[in-house]
Amino acid sequence: MIACSEQKSGEQSQTLQAPKIEPPPPTIEYGFVVDSLGKQSSQVKRNETLADILTSFNVPYPDIVKMANVPVDVFDERYMKPGDNYTIYLAQDSAQTPLYFVYEKNPIDYVVFGLKDSVQVRVGAKDVVTKQRFFTGKIETSLYETFIQDSISPMLALKLANVFAWQIDFYRIQKDDHFKVFYEEHYVDNELISIGEVKAAYFNHIGEPFYGFEYVIDDIQAYFDENGNSLEKEFLKAPLKFSRISSGYSRSRFHPILKRYRPHRAIDYAAPRGTPVLAVADGVVSKKDYSKSAGYYLKIRHNSTYVSGYLHLMKYAKSIRPGVAVKQGQTIAYVGSTGLSTGPHLDFRFWKNGSLVNYRMLEFPPAHPIEEKYREDYLSRIKPLKQMLDEKKLPMLATKTPAIK
Repeated sequence: MIACSEQKSGEQSQTLQAPKIEPPPPTIEYGFVVDSLGKQSSQVKRNETLADILTSFNVPYPDIVKMANVPVDVFDERYMKPGDNYTIYLAQDSAQTPLYFVYEKNPIDYVVFGLKDSVQVRVGAKDVVTKQRFFTGKIETSLYETFIQDSISPMLALKLANVFAWQIDFYRIQKDDHFKVFYEEHYVDNELISIGEVKAAYFNHIGEPFYGFEYVIDDIQAYFDENGNSLEKEFLKAPLKFSRISSGYSRSRFHPILKRYRPHRAIDYAAPRGTPVLAVADGVVSKKDYSKSAGYYLKIRHNSTYVSGYLHLMKYAKSIRPGVAVKQGQTIAYVGSTGLSTGPHLDFRFWKNGSLVNYRMLEFPPAHPIEEKYREDYLSRIKPLKQMLDEKKLPMLATKTPAIK
């Protein structure tokens, strides 16, 4: 017997429908959809070439030649190095045909080779996420160790030292000196790749407080204190008043005495014997010596960042010796031709953070106070930053606080 049910008057029958399920969004990597592709990622091995990598995936050799011959500003095989990341995308067929080769030049920039029909190439860049951080520390041993013990990149220690390079001798910081720093971190694929700019900082050195705030004027970054005074000191354009450059900074220059090509990480100023040599900035004489190649020479440490060197000197100025403080523009020595030299000139060298750099290419921030036309804007910008620095309490030991949203 079949049971039947009757629908009462006024009732309406309803048809139940399954909820509509939206398909997941496609997975995009390096600018193309990869859901239907196989994928193999690896890193360049020691002495491995582009051909070594691609022939193992059966990429035709003529295609490899085409890839190697693209413009060098797009891809230059000579700069492939061990540890660089690459990915091969493969068709899901029996032959696992290679469709794309992606090479990462660095954590941000990459180049994509399309291998479907003919070789195609394009460059791209990953999204960089910038996060703001606040870190407070108390010196127990050294600035470097303070960052290391809290798993903060030591690059931040270097950037902080650069901010206060003229105010604090970081070779002589004291136990219980303390600091607060508001800065940026750059992330790619959720991994920290670099430390960004220090936006605001406070450093208490032997009981004396120092503030530093970033401000950009005409695309030049500079740091000023809470009153708008520059944290930088000025450098002279050259260590001689009257001279000409006889040889510039070069990675490969023919040495007139040694008769071979070698780097010349200095600037040679031709000038008559006895011409006064000037200190390019305030500092302390750190070296006064003689060597077979440099002749009589001097080094001046200007701060924990910059050191200048003066070579082939004839003689030193009176009272110049290690440990003596000198002023910008002060005569420290006289042009000569001692050491490996073909004639009277000054070999001038400049170090930044321990590395030789081209002095003429450096762009030093302004060494004067904030111009009046910028003062109101500057003071309004730093007001909340200074308040943040003042209100963040110093911990008993260095600690890292959560990201500021």
